[in-house]
Amino acid sequence: MSALEQSCCTDAKLMIRVLIADDHAIVRGGFRQFVADEPDMCVAAEASTGDETISLVREQAFDVVLLDIAMPDKNGIDTLRVIRQVRPEQGVLILSGYPESQYAINLLRAGANGYLNKDCEPEEIVRAIRAVARGHRYLSEAVADTLADNLDKPAVGRPHEALSEREFQIFCKLAAGQIPTDIAEELHLSVKTVSTYRARVLEKMRLANNADLTYYAIKNGLIE
Repeated sequence: MSALEQSCCTDAKLMIRVLIADDHAIVRGGFRQFVADEPDMCVAAEASTGDETISLVREQAFDVVLLDIAMPDKNGIDTLRVIRQVRPEQGVLILSGYPESQYAINLLRAGANGYLNKDCEPEEIVRAIRAVARGHRYLSEAVADTLADNLDKPAVGRPHEALSEREFQIFCKLAAGQIPTDIAEELHLSVKTVSTYRARVLEKMRLANNADLTYYAIKNGLIE
């Protein structure tokens, strides 16, 4: 970030301070450009990992964190959970290459203020940033339709949408091939607790084993 951007964020009290968190420098550069083009916004900081994002949120307040879901070291789900513990009122807008219909409901339940696909127009991201900065949630048309479908057809929602925040977090890790011991260490839980969550996930989703979880996640576009 340039000295000019730092000065902008420091001097203009009414500016919307944005933290851009994405592991791709080119993507961050694109976000930086169209955020900086807005007269009421500035890029206050950038992060390339989940841990770096959390460290910045601990150090200073931002109006909005633009958070990529596929971050190294800590994915967006884990990073969001820690941000909620560090700063419960922090506005977080999740950006992802995955369709809104796959992750949106679970991440909104986990505390995200909005969820957008990276393929959306820059104008929509700008609208979402302003909404989140005002303390509102931002729902794209796709997310709103998904939520409406769930209200109309509560009994036929996809199995992963019935998982609690923690269950969904552990489901994603198991589906990605992590073993309970590693998950327990990463989340500061006991292996027994992780195994209990695993059993709940399998029961709720009516699946038999971790291989089924991985297949389900790939089939539904939750992992690549």
